[in-house]
Amino acid sequence: MTDAITDRDDFQATSDPGLLESADRGQVELLSYADLYLLWERQHWRVQDLDFTQDRIDWHERISPEERFQRMYGLSSFFAGEQRVAAELGPVMRACPDEQMRIFLCTQIADEARHVAFFDRFYSEVGVLDSENLRDRLEETSAHLNQNFRRLFDEMLARRVDRLAREPEDLVTLVETVTLYHMVIEGMLALTGQHFIISYNESVGTLPAFVEGFGNVARDEHRHVAFGARFLREMAARDRRYRDAIQRTLVECGPAADGVLSPPWAEEGARTRSCSGRR
Repeated sequence: MTDAITDRDDFQATSDPGLLESADRGQVELLSYADLYLLWERQHWRVQDLDFTQDRIDWHERISPEERFQRMYGLSSFFAGEQRVAAELGPVMRACPDEQMRIFLCTQIADEARHVAFFDRFYSEVGVLDSENLRDRLEETSAHLNQNFRRLFDEMLARRVDRLAREPEDLVTLVETVTLYHMVIEGMLALTGQHFIISYNESVGTLPAFVEGFGNVARDEHRHVAFGARFLREMAARDRRYRDAIQRTLVECGPAADGVLSPPWAEEGARTRSCSGRR
């Protein structure tokens, strides 16, 4: 049995509290913003180095059409989600009150763009969709998303980012945005989905290049979560308003976040059984 991917030294190096037993005891030592930047430099990886030859064989010859359809929700959520946040992070970076914070968030913007490029290359070279360019692939894959995904990204996150673009001095909105994005979307939803998808593919021996690249994506996300944990801890200690903003955001986004992991076909099946009286 293989070790969990999060046990690797490069994952542990991020100091994401979610990976450290010491966090449960309140003893975690979070990396500084400067340390997180240096870690980003050491953890570079290149999408162009991945070889998707076996992945294409697996997708078309070893994975059944029904399973391909079922896998599409997880893939689509990440592909579309990476594109959404790559486009939204600019105002968040500009609103940060400290230069070291802004420098790190510039690296995160680069990370998210690389994640979009990773999914685009996987979709293109493996032949996951019929579309022939990035814009059309994003539009085609969006058909697999559910309404909770759109509520979380296109309403809750976009509304806050638009406010920051107009009022970058609004630190309460900045705290809400980091809570929603770094801790809920990345820390709770993305990392859960990533580790499940990676573990499943490893257990059945499919999509080796995707697993390698997605593991790199997950490592990047742990670094981002470590930034969010440090930022929110500092802001919560600074003013009660920011602690209230964290709690308020978690309560507001809870129902949508809870439903994001459920694919549309599962929801439709549940509604069908409910209407027919089946359990």
